[in-house]
Amino acid sequence: MSVNKWNMRGIEVARTVAKWSKDQSTQVGAVVMMEDGTPLTFAYNGFARGVDDDVPERHERPAKYKWTSHAEENAIANLARTGQQAMGSTLYVTHFPCTGCARKIIQAGIKQVVVDGESMSEDFLSRWAEDMETSKEMFGEGGVEVIVQK
Repeated sequence: MSVNKWNMRGIEVARTVAKWSKDQSTQVGAVVMMEDGTPLTFAYNGFARGVDDDVPERHERPAKYKWTSHAEENAIANLARTGQQAMGSTLYVTHFPCTGCARKIIQAGIKQVVVDGESMSEDFLSRWAEDMETSKEMFGEGGVEVIVQK
């Protein structure tokens, strides 16, 4: 199977997982896979385990930024929680990682990030373009390959 097919499959899984998020304005999904396509973990943006995510006020801006973990953070935390390693893996994610997530991705040893190109709407870019550029720079220096899958 070609890398492109794996990328498409990884993005499709991430899109499905994103739907599990209770954040109605931005639903982000992530999946980490080994080089051979074996999935290691799935994650979405949401609250920490055990924290009540049925309180509507916690989902409103700006409060949600304090309560919500990004999908990439949750994926890396899931790996740590279950004793799995991210070294050399690929992260498939529905939205381009912010700088905070980029730092964690690099530190976790993830070697490739595949981003869903369909997520790059004008609205998303208007809010995140500057952060994306910094993330790209960090990924380049940190040895993480980034692919935007169309």
